[in-house]
Amino acid sequence: MNNIARIQEKLAEKDLDAVLVTDEKNQRYAAGFPFTDGLVLVTRTEAFLLTDSRYIEAARNTVPEFVQTLLFGRDKKLLPMLMELIREKNIKKLGAEEQKLSYALYRRYEALLGMEFVPAQCVFDELRPSKTADEIDCMIKAQRIAEKALDDVLGIIKPGMTEREIAAELNYRMMKYGAEGNSFDTICITGKKTSMPHGVPGDEKVQPGDFITMDFGCLKFGYCSDMTRTVAVGHATDEMRKVYGIVLEAQLAGIAAARAGVTGGEIDAAARKVIDGAGYGEYFGHSFGHSLGLDIHELPGAVPGSEAVMPEGAMVSAEPGIYMPGKFGVRIEDVMILRKGGSEDITRAPKELIIL
Repeated sequence: MNNIARIQEKLAEKDLDAVLVTDEKNQRYAAGFPFTDGLVLVTRTEAFLLTDSRYIEAARNTVPEFVQTLLFGRDKKLLPMLMELIREKNIKKLGAEEQKLSYALYRRYEALLGMEFVPAQCVFDELRPSKTADEIDCMIKAQRIAEKALDDVLGIIKPGMTEREIAAELNYRMMKYGAEGNSFDTICITGKKTSMPHGVPGDEKVQPGDFITMDFGCLKFGYCSDMTRTVAVGHATDEMRKVYGIVLEAQLAGIAAARAGVTGGEIDAAARKVIDGAGYGEYFGHSFGHSLGLDIHELPGAVPGSEAVMPEGAMVSAEPGIYMPGKFGVRIEDVMILRKGGSEDITRAPKELIIL
C-alpha cells in the first residue's frame, strides 16, 4: 500500500472528505517530494499536487503517477485552483494540519476558501511513526553515510583541532559520501563542555585527556540519521572510563527493553534504572530517546513516564547520557527499529570506549 492510500484510509476513518497538506515533510510523505510553495490535496479517491514551474520537472520525475500534478503560475493562481478543486470534488469536510500551519495562515485559508477546516494533523501523527520497509532503507542508507564520515574523522582528530574544525570535517564528509544535508546542526564539544548535552561547537581546542562528544546525522532521500559517539584523546581517567561504562550499560538495557507494544516510559525506565543504581541519576536529565524519520524529532518518544505505546516499525534513538557540570559528560546514541519481539539496532559504528 502506498502512502496516499494510507492517508485515504485515515480520511474515511476520521470522516473527512479530504486533507490539505502544506507541511513540507507531510508533502514528502504523501507525494514523494517537498514542494515549498505548493500544496497537496488528498481526497478519499484522488490526490493532487499543485505546484509551479520551478518544481514541475522534479514533480514529473518523482511524484507517482496516481498523484495528478496541476500547474499554477502567472495566469492561474494557486488559491483559485484549490477552490475550483474543492467545488468540483464536492469537498465539505476539509482537514488541515493545525500544528504545522501558523494560526494566521490557518485562518487566512479558511477565509479565502469560505469554509472551516477540521483539525487533521492526527492523520499524519498516526501514520508516520510506523515506518515502511522503503523508509527504513532510506534511514539505514543515511546512517551508513554518517558512519563512514565518523570513521574518516576519527583518523584525523588530534590535540589542537577546534570543535568547529571537527564539526566541519563531519559535515563535509557526510556530503562527500552522498548526504543531501544535515539532519540537524552538528554538535561537537570537548573537555568540560561535554557536560552540556546540546553544546555548540566553538573555538575551544582539543587537549590530551579530553572527552569529545560528537552528535550528528544526515539526510538521504529526505530521511534522517542520528548518532552520538564520545571518544577520549590520548588517555582517559578511571572516572571517565567508569562513567562511560555506565552509560553504555544503560544504553544496552534500554535497547534490550525496547520492542513494539511496550510504552516509551518502560524503555526509558530500563536505562534510567542503571544510571540511578550507579548513583548518577541526577546527571541524566533528558529522555532515553525520540522517534525520527522525515523529522529528526518525531513521536512517540522513549520518555520518562510516557504511557504512549510504541508501534511496530518505529525508528527510535537510544541515547542515555551522564553530564557532570564542570567536569565532563558522556552520551552514546544509536537508532533502533522496534519489532514485535524486540528491537534491531541499525547503528554499526563501534561504541566501546575509543581512545585516539
